[in-house]
Amino acid sequence: MIANIIGLMIRPKSQWQVIAEKDEFSLFSACLYTAIFACLPAFAWYYGTTVVGWTVGDGDTTRLTSESAATITVLFYLCMVASVCAIGYMMHWMSETYSAGAANVSSVAKCISIASFTATPLFIVGAIGFIPVLWVSLVLGVLAACYAVYLLYLGIPIVMGISKERGFLYASAVIAFCLVLIIVIMGGSVIAWDMGAAPSFTD
Repeated sequence: MIANIIGLMIRPKSQWQVIAEKDEFSLFSACLYTAIFACLPAFAWYYGTTVVGWTVGDGDTTRLTSESAATITVLFYLCMVASVCAIGYMMHWMSETYSAGAANVSSVAKCISIASFTATPLFIVGAIGFIPVLWVSLVLGVLAACYAVYLLYLGIPIVMGISKERGFLYASAVIAFCLVLIIVIMGGSVIAWDMGAAPSFTD
């Protein structure tokens, strides 16, 4: 697991090839990878928003109450895990369209593994939540998202055993689904706020 993280960060192409050479993928391992590493940004932002706090301009430091932050953190964590699994399932569903479903090269476990490994930069950068500075979070978040997209475009043709051209179209379709998923999450956040998960600030 740690070797995969280091490899994807330092030598992504060769690490994707190592991943592609695995004989079989475990659905439990794929989900466990996401479940473990999604804890990092969830805990970081819980700590950062309740203990450290953040400021806007020259204003006072703002913090969330522990109860409010705990509710939001749990929802944040579940959303991350569910999103990765949903992306992996959609990758599997789309695999035959891009000739990646032949010869059993595609499976739900393999696709969730790809989605999990692709999300690794986002999980790591989530640690910035320990010190929630808005502009730093935005810059690092954008960089992590760009690298995750790069990993997706690089990894899909290698792991799924298809041409770069089909891999490009396949990855683009996955990105399109991710954009739709973001809109769904935003809408779900509004509903969650109305149902009692709105942030509550300390005095």
